[in-house]
Amino acid sequence: MGINYASMKKHFQVEGKSYVMYGIRDLEAAGIGSLDRLPFSIRILVENLLRNYDNGKTIDEEALRDIVNWKPAYETPREIAYYPGRVLMQDFTGVPGIVDLATMRDAMKSLGKDPSLINPIVPVEMIVDHSVQIDYYGEDDSLEKNVAKEYERNSERYRLLKWAQKAFKNIRIVPPNSGICHQVNLEYLGRVAMTKTNNAGETEVFPDSLVGTDSHTTMINGIGVMGWGVGGIEAEAVMLGQPYYMPIPEVVGVRLHGSLREGVTATDLVLRITEMLRKHKVVEKFVEFYGPGVKALSVVDRATIANMAPEYGATMGFFPVDEKTIEYLHLTNRSEAALLTEYYTKTQKLFYEGHEQPEYSSSLELDLDTIVPSMAGPSRPQDRVNLESVAQRFADVFGSEKKPVELTVKDKKAVIDNGSVVIAAITSCTNTSNPSVMIGAGLVAKKAVEKGLKVQPHVKTSLAPGSKVVTRYLSSSGLLPHLEALGFGVTAYGCTTCIGNSGPLDANIEQAIKDKDLAVASVLSGNRNFEARVHQSVKANFLASPPLVVVYALTGRVDMDITTEPIGTGSNGQPVYLKDIWPTSEEIQDAMAGTVSPAVFEQEYSQILDGDHFWRALEVPEGETFQWDEKSTYIRRPTFFDNVGEAAQGLADLEGARILLALGDSVTTDHISPAGSIPRDYPAGKYLISHGVDFEDFNSYGSRRGNHEVMMRGTFANVRIKNALAPEKQGSWTRKYPDGKLAYVYDAAMEYAWEGIPLIVLGGKEYGTGSSRDWAAKGTLLLGIKAVITESFERIHRSNLVGMGVLPMVFKEGQSWSSLGLKGDEVCSVLGISSLSPGKELTVVAVSPDGSRKEFQAIAKVNTQIEVEYLQAGGILTYVLRRMG
Repeated sequence: MGINYASMKKHFQVEGKSYVMYGIRDLEAAGIGSLDRLPFSIRILVENLLRNYDNGKTIDEEALRDIVNWKPAYETPREIAYYPGRVLMQDFTGVPGIVDLATMRDAMKSLGKDPSLINPIVPVEMIVDHSVQIDYYGEDDSLEKNVAKEYERNSERYRLLKWAQKAFKNIRIVPPNSGICHQVNLEYLGRVAMTKTNNAGETEVFPDSLVGTDSHTTMINGIGVMGWGVGGIEAEAVMLGQPYYMPIPEVVGVRLHGSLREGVTATDLVLRITEMLRKHKVVEKFVEFYGPGVKALSVVDRATIANMAPEYGATMGFFPVDEKTIEYLHLTNRSEAALLTEYYTKTQKLFYEGHEQPEYSSSLELDLDTIVPSMAGPSRPQDRVNLESVAQRFADVFGSEKKPVELTVKDKKAVIDNGSVVIAAITSCTNTSNPSVMIGAGLVAKKAVEKGLKVQPHVKTSLAPGSKVVTRYLSSSGLLPHLEALGFGVTAYGCTTCIGNSGPLDANIEQAIKDKDLAVASVLSGNRNFEARVHQSVKANFLASPPLVVVYALTGRVDMDITTEPIGTGSNGQPVYLKDIWPTSEEIQDAMAGTVSPAVFEQEYSQILDGDHFWRALEVPEGETFQWDEKSTYIRRPTFFDNVGEAAQGLADLEGARILLALGDSVTTDHISPAGSIPRDYPAGKYLISHGVDFEDFNSYGSRRGNHEVMMRGTFANVRIKNALAPEKQGSWTRKYPDGKLAYVYDAAMEYAWEGIPLIVLGGKEYGTGSSRDWAAKGTLLLGIKAVITESFERIHRSNLVGMGVLPMVFKEGQSWSSLGLKGDEVCSVLGISSLSPGKELTVVAVSPDGSRKEFQAIAKVNTQIEVEYLQAGGILTYVLRRMG
């Protein structure tokens, strides 16, 4: 259209080094649009499309013009091709990703092609953080024992990762016992201004951006880096040079003003934001924070808010780069990156001065001065409750009946009851990345120890920092010994309790819970508290700041008002109250002074890739293709690409389908593809036993994600899932029609597969909420499910279903499977799939056993034309393979 985009490539120097960049201000000069009215997150997309358009990657010039002239709302989705700068992985989702890449190499070899063509094009960084479990706690050697147990359970998986590090180019792996991926990303990996050598040999600068195989990838938004969680399926496609196709997003602006009051933490703030934004319905939208209140927040406070974007439902929660971002880069030993970032972002209008007034799709306002101490629970992150009302919330959900049980725990007498805290975990990158709340927890411990308070014996305590930097500053501040005295010694560097790896409870406690059907509680500084996530025996789970975790470990109960009742009795015989042990902001700042420095970050991160003695001792195979062990119960070659050499079948209408499950609202990816332990009497447990695995060696579903045989048996196998086809049962049960017999979901699905009958799943609102579990979609596919019809989908799971070739559909507004009178025994057909287009209205016909017929319309939740092509190919990976082959 007469514009020379190549001329927008600019040369510049910083500190004597030469760089090139694509100047998005030139788009304004060319009269294409105004940057000033754009949200900062959209400006980053503008740069991405401009740079990749000149490199011949962006779909067309019209897409570039569309993003520069961003609209607050779109009647129909407008697709763009976005190229992230890198991919972040963790081992639960990363191991199956590596398995897929290894299998794709096998598939390429079978097609007579070069297997090494399957190789990451963009940088891939994997942090092994999801596998360690809290088996040992409260002992001086708990960390060493937990890591040793981790390697004992996961050596097969870790050998695969070391093989991948040698076999694939452009993969960097951070070994186990190092930290949590998002905190390591924030403190070390994040570039903010990223560089690469282009085809002309120049050092090209562009905004750091990424997709991650974990939903909390959004934490990096706290330093102005665009990133969010995607399924492992999409991440693999990005690795292989494919764009991430997305509709141009709406952007919700949240104006912050005021400042946090004395005694209020960043955790309290993020729980309030989660509550507010979940009500505002921000699913599939960007959220961008602005206003004077942003300047009152530290970068780590911002990172805490950004981390929980999946909990409030947004694609990301973005804080633009400003002076505090630059200060943080200097603090974390990234001064060269800081200088480049400051020059680049200011030149590109990507630096937030504070006076800008971008246009947003909608706007909200929050006064930070209104934030009060809070927790969230007992089963959803958005269910915030003021601290003084926690006991009442527990009673409202579980009642106030008392059923005390006397028992012995570690040779100490204890009493547990409804409302007893059995797990108190300082865990998760959400909060352990924030020195103010970690130092706050240390000060609470110090004051408690000085007053002679002790943790209740029935409480399992743990401290699992997101990086070793945390241990450094807790130690240098003199606070770590006080935490250790209360049982909060370092037990692991990984996600642990936040993802369900809380480890076993004392056997006597487990038995008492089971015998009396007790509603016991966990209190954790994590981001997720879904039902049965933290521990399958723990019904009530409350999210809290690290200092409050320590407090509740001291009380041992959640059914009390800690703001008015004594925390315990001191060594002088006098009651001790919360105000007696809660630190002031000044005390926290004094304790932090000098303990968090560039030298600390340099010392820890200079050696992070080397690994510990366990990692260095691992022996690994070599070669372009992986040597599969047919006896392995951890790593198996999946069947996704068995038919890749055959001609693509395309899309066809669905006929003669049966309903496998009819589910309610807020079905999470934990329900669909559960985390945590594997029951011995469920199909996955039976499979392991049949392969000679003893029950005590089952490990977790997450650790066996590299074995499709385990994972497909674990799909829809959460012990708390409720299927309306089997209302008298809870867990992985359904009815197999036409005879209506009760069966495990996996067993029924295999019978249907034997009979050649395709399957449908029905759901309610917020289907697929939670972590970006690729196996929630992979398992759905392998069970023979062709379509999922719900009232609404969570963003990542919907995308993952499409990525595996499963059609997501939504009922029309105001309708549900129950309002339409569906019972689950119908034979269903879905008409119109053969000519599928984005957002197409499809006809569903359901025929009951008596011959009566129901017909209704459902909308294909397919957002873009490329998603139609993925479905036609049978999924995104098959699509990539066919193009390469």
